[in-house]
Amino acid sequence: MSKGLDYAALTLTIIGAINWGLIGIFRLDLVNLIFGNMTWISRIIYALVGISGLYLLTLYGRVTEIGGEHA
Repeated sequence: MSKGLDYAALTLTIIGAINWGLIGIFRLDLVNLIFGNMTWISRIIYALVGISGLYLLTLYGRVTEIGGEHA
């Protein structure tokens, strides 16, 4: 279950990173373009990307534990 959650969070975070890259380079916000400016669905998408980023912070502790077990 955790592995599926990891992949889902990683996918959402990558989508968010690509969107931020487009905003920075081209001033193009795909979420805004597709779903509208701060509609309820766009706010949910932004929230899920943010939560995914926070969840992936736990990866640092898990990578250290995994690395320690194999060493």
